[in-house]
Amino acid sequence: MLAMKVEPVVLEGQFVRLDPLTLAHHADLCAVGLDPELWRWTTSVVGTPDQMRAYIEEALRGQAAGTALPFATVEKTAGRVVGSTRFASLDRRHRRAEIGWTWIGRPWQRTAVNTEAKYLMLRHAFETWGCIRVELKTDVLNEASRRAILRLGASEEGILRQHMITDTGRMRDTVYYSIIDTEWAAVKATLERRLAFPAAGFDREDPSR
Repeated sequence: MLAMKVEPVVLEGQFVRLDPLTLAHHADLCAVGLDPELWRWTTSVVGTPDQMRAYIEEALRGQAAGTALPFATVEKTAGRVVGSTRFASLDRRHRRAEIGWTWIGRPWQRTAVNTEAKYLMLRHAFETWGCIRVELKTDVLNEASRRAILRLGASEEGILRQHMITDTGRMRDTVYYSIIDTEWAAVKATLERRLAFPAAGFDREDPSR
């Protein structure tokens, strides 16, 4: 059994690099992330530099507590930060992790960025940490995100009603998905085929959280 050793790490692929998130990324994230459409389906609203700083600080508190591992998403061709994502709800005893808090600036949506980022994180979870389960969740109303998660190869498990209260006060129903270790080989092969033929297109990068 692999040890689930959770520590900051760089995950790098052909199109994207996931760097450990720090406050040094604040200005770059503000440059692409203060777009109301990016936060339409999230529980948090990030529309100002102060709110972006608070968002980063909250992620880093989770990292310090050992329950999260956040990243800045870097598009390698341009060499610039285009969004953020993270592992959360980390559970070493039960070898479980969640992937979410994912957002990508609109110019980089429908590219390989999100697909490869998910691939790198799933590979790290299953092959480095030895996870037996990876969870994803999204707003039940976010149809684009739901389709994208299913295309990853995840299984829909059910809907938690009135699961979260958003910053706008709306009570959100949340739909949960998972990939388990016995499914990873098939999911990995599918994602690798998609990344090998990027001309086939990619899903809209709506947040999964």
